[in-house]
Amino acid sequence: VLTGETAGICVQRETRTTGLSPGKCMDLTRKLNPPFRAVHIGSFVRPDNLLNAARQLKAGKVGNDEFKRTADEAIVEIVRFQEDIGMPSVTDGEFRRRSWSAGFIDAVEGFGLREGTIEFRTRSAGKGAELSPYAEARLKRTRGIASDEFAFLKSVVRKGTPKTTIPAPDVMHYFLGPRAVDASVYPDIEIYFDDLVRIYREEIADLASLGCTYVQIDDTALPCNCDEHIRQSVKKRGEDPDALTARYIALLNDAIRDRPANMTIGVHMCRGNLKGTWMAEGGYEPIAERLFNEATVDAFFLEFDTPRAGDFAPLRHVPKDKTVVLGLISSKTPVLENGEDIKRRIDD
Repeated sequence: VLTGETAGICVQRETRTTGLSPGKCMDLTRKLNPPFRAVHIGSFVRPDNLLNAARQLKAGKVGNDEFKRTADEAIVEIVRFQEDIGMPSVTDGEFRRRSWSAGFIDAVEGFGLREGTIEFRTRSAGKGAELSPYAEARLKRTRGIASDEFAFLKSVVRKGTPKTTIPAPDVMHYFLGPRAVDASVYPDIEIYFDDLVRIYREEIADLASLGCTYVQIDDTALPCNCDEHIRQSVKKRGEDPDALTARYIALLNDAIRDRPANMTIGVHMCRGNLKGTWMAEGGYEPIAERLFNEATVDAFFLEFDTPRAGDFAPLRHVPKDKTVVLGLISSKTPVLENGEDIKRRIDD
């Protein structure tokens, strides 16, 4: 299985172990509908010509049309790659985005950027906080967020299910907390959450109209809310981390409430990985029982590829009608996982 950030092997509560074999993935993915038994999570490495085009666009040396042509060609190439190795779901590699969450921020009018309160870490020390979105004006969805990307993806996929990704709504709040909004614009945070919900519902409706049946929602906020160090910082800024967990689950449920019956939604959870650094450490226990039982999604794509993600004990809370994808295979390091070790972890 080739991956961008973490690949998963899909297991349900009535667990069935599947061995890994080289080559085609289809022996892992006989399910006809998502969530599949093998899934690619995250972006693919951008080819050099796409990186160069992005730099030239930023420098004003090429126009949007020329950059779009380069991105279109790169997406077709990565789609064919996924089809050739037998992946049952196919993404565009997030090739049009500055980063995994930037598509949302760029497409929604009203966002500015501030330095967040949570630092990325290295093995030796903190690296510094990244810029996080905040509402400097009332939010407006002025164009498609993932839907414009999906329309092109669907037009070039020959086999497999086209899958799109979108950041979770709590990502637009957690990393700044009370500073996620300008108080003069949103004197009540619930008004902000209402606007976020409306934007997500509009986007999901547009995706459904385009024939999208598989949506991955990327959440770095709730996994960070498992880290005791970060939970203490949340308390210092005047918020209750457990109350945030409950509010964020309700926010997600409200955002996807009107999705059609044929649309599968999975939530991908990781601890904010960036070029060898990370935001959080700690297993899913602080959020597991509420999240697995109250979130009205079909699947959870869970990071389990480093000790920072904790053990599998929180999976005891997963109800029988939900699917979990174990994120055991990673591209965070250049070391290829041993197949026997992966099978033992699936057995665990």
